[in-house]
Amino acid sequence: MNTPIAPAEVTAAAAGARTASVERNTAETKIKVSVNLDGTGRARLSTGIGFFDHMLDQIARHGLIDLEIDCQGDLHIDGHHTVEDVGITLGQAVAKAVGDKKGIRRYGHAYVPLDEALSRVVIDFSGRPGLVMHVPFTSGMIGGFDSQLTYEFFQGFVNHAFVTVHIDNLKGVNAHHQCETVFKAFARALRGALELDPRSAGVIPSTKGSL
Repeated sequence: MNTPIAPAEVTAAAAGARTASVERNTAETKIKVSVNLDGTGRARLSTGIGFFDHMLDQIARHGLIDLEIDCQGDLHIDGHHTVEDVGITLGQAVAKAVGDKKGIRRYGHAYVPLDEALSRVVIDFSGRPGLVMHVPFTSGMIGGFDSQLTYEFFQGFVNHAFVTVHIDNLKGVNAHHQCETVFKAFARALRGALELDPRSAGVIPSTKGSL
């Protein structure tokens, strides 16, 4: 676990807008993330890991989230701190942007295929962090990306977005395809969960009255 050398700075944009920006600076990474949950899928990404940028682009495009991420990490060591810390910071930004969760659908799920690979992701904006992930990658490396770091990204995200996520790769031979279906399915599930439900406008989707 990383120890920040300065507290995260989180700022929301105009009142009512589902946007947020977060800066997170540690001895290992310096990260800026901006999100617009009601965007069109535009992305500006720079993490220093090409395949990871490609996966983050899937979140933006298929989640219809405008996403800007700039990360300067200690890649001379490896990609672990960069990938984990981007997950943390993106989770913080999404949590800030979604606010009190009034009117959202709360739950989202998606199945996404890519050739021989098929993945399923289910998400709940429950207020309770939780990750259950079963992805038997067929390769340890995908380009310059360590496939094990997929778990670290999602663990960082759920812990700081306060969501429950279940991820299952149901079929797959090619590790690139496995990973891409996971990120695309996550994006589609996220989009569904964050959509505003016209039948529940202004209502928090919980019998507890808060999430």
